[in-house]
Formats: sequence, structure tokens, C-alpha cells
Amino acid sequence: MLKKLSGIAARYDELSARLAAPNAYLSEDFVKLSRERAELEEIVSAYHALCETQKEMDAAFSEAEHETEEMRDLLLEEGYALKEKLKRQEEEIKILLLPKDKNDERNCTLEIRAGAGGEEAALFAYELYRMYMGYCEKKRLSWEVVNLNETELGGVKEAVVLVGGRDAYKRLKYESGVHRVQRVPETESQGRIHTSTCTVAVLPEAEEVEVEIREEDVRVDLFRSSGAGGQKVNKTETAIRLTHFPTGIVVTCQDERSQLKNKEKAYRVLKSRLYDYYQSRAAGAEAQNRRSLVGTGDRSERIRTYNFPQSRITDHRIGLSLHDMEGFLSGDLDEMIDALARADVERKLASSED
Repeated sequence: MLKKLSGIAARYDELSARLAAPNAYLSEDFVKLSRERAELEEIVSAYHALCETQKEMDAAFSEAEHETEEMRDLLLEEGYALKEKLKRQEEEIKILLLPKDKNDERNCTLEIRAGAGGEEAALFAYELYRMYMGYCEKKRLSWEVVNLNETELGGVKEAVVLVGGRDAYKRLKYESGVHRVQRVPETESQGRIHTSTCTVAVLPEAEEVEVEIREEDVRVDLFRSSGAGGQKVNKTETAIRLTHFPTGIVVTCQDERSQLKNKEKAYRVLKSRLYDYYQSRAAGAEAQNRRSLVGTGDRSERIRTYNFPQSRITDHRIGLSLHDMEGFLSGDLDEMIDALARADVERKLASSED
């Protein structure tokens, strides 16, 4: 590891020298080199701190050999404390050296769909929709509705939202999968607990250069916005439906009153879905990783259960249970998401050491 770190530090120094050269900003590679240097900075800083700790520890043990008993004990105590610090620094560097998910810093598309359970599933889907909206407000992430297909009783059949901001995908990617709810529906007269499900998909937003959509591959249909009735129903054809022929992917957007804005949002979602589609096909070797204990989550698997009678939320990938249903559904997700992120790092560390 030290040899690898030494090489990274040498590359960092080389980049620093090139970027400090006169008129370096005029170079075509200036932005690229600046970005590479910024990516290495945290690792190099941690490496220098590690070397400094190593030097201080060696000095403490070396001096202890030539001192009187009392001073020797103090130096040995300092040396062992520095040795523990060195171990912690090495673990931190191992984490920094793990391959980064290139999608982590991207915006993302959040899709929620009611599954098994009829109207109860739709009502739960709406609660998930409100939960994620609350979380995004707390994390200061933008929330842009693309499509919200509501039911007459206040549920949601499907919700598609564009989420933007720092680490949007990084924070939400662990939410992909099947969410199960266990509770007594308001319509249940005998107090029996029902089980319903919803699916959540979190897709990183594709950049312009990554996904090319040919006009001849997409059919654009215009129609009137639908909803639960009343003022929510648009009288003009502003809603957009995109059908991508090569993949069969269909995207609908009817949130905006402007046909142009709906079309723009629909294309952003289509690009995200195509990016995920082609990335999944190309990454056949990583399929097992997507289905692993922790990761971006497989949408076909149950990842979490919300047990209302016991106010318990259990994530089945890491076996963690929380007991604050009200707080969780209001958007207090950090404890769960942080635990999933830690488990993901631990799994990657274990894989790198195999």
C-alpha cells in the first residue's frame, strides 16, 4: 500500500508543478489536470499525515532505548498511542483507495410505484413519496416532479421525481428495491394486519455525452393530463409520453402546464433510464454486486419492512431495525442511510483484501 501511495503522491506533485507553470491555464488539458489533482488531494494529505505519524512513532521508540526508566515509560506510552493512531490512519486510507462510484456526485431520478396491495399499496407509495420529499428538504436537495399519478383516495400509483444537488445519487442509491408495509388499513373493520408493497428505483442522471437518443427511435405522444379529478385535470394536451422503440422504455410527464417543459423533463428521465439500461447490460460481471447484501439494491428484492403496529422499520440487507416510524416517515433517514453506506464500505474492503 505504501508503494502505491508513494506513486500517487509523485503524480500529485507532477500535476501541481504542471498547473503552476506560467500560462498553464491556457492548456487544453488544464481542466482535466485540475480535476485529477483535486481527486488525489485527500489521499495525498492522508498519506503525508501517515508518514508524519510513522516518523513520530519511530522517534519515540528510538529515544526510549536511551532514557532513564521514568522517561522511557513515558516515551513508550507515547509510542504505543502513535501506533494505534497509525492503524486508524491506515484504515482511513484503505477506504480512500476504494474505487469511487462515478455516479455518486450526480443528480438522480427517483421512481416510486405501488405494488401488491391495491389501494393500500398506493397509500403507502404516497407516504414514501412524502418521506423522500422530507428527506430532500432536510438535505437541501432539489425536488422536481415529473409525473404524479394519484388515486381518488389520496394514494399514488406512480411518482417520478428528479432529485438534484450535492451527493443526490450517493445518498439515495441504497433505497432501490421493494419496500413492504405491514399495518391495519383504515378500511379494515376487523383490525387485521395487511401486507402491501411498493417498488423504489433510484437512477443516476446521464450526462449529455453519455446517452444519444435519435429522433427516429422515439415516438412522442401528446395527451391531456389525468388525475383524481376536479382542477387537477388539464383541458389541453400538455402531457407528454415518450416511447423508445429499441428498448421499449416508456416515460410519461404531465406535471407541468407547459408542453415544452413536460417534454424536457420526460427526455431527462428517458436518458436516466437508458443510461441505467445500457450500463446494466454492459456490466454483466457486476450483476452479482448489484444483488449483494448492500449496494444500489435490486428492485426485485424486498429490502425493507415498515411494521406500523410495532413502529419498527427493518432493513433486511444489514439487519438494522429502528423504532421511530413517525420520524422516519417525516424524512429522518440519515441513521439508516449512513449504516447502509458503512456496510457497503466494509463489504468493499473485505472484497479488496480477498
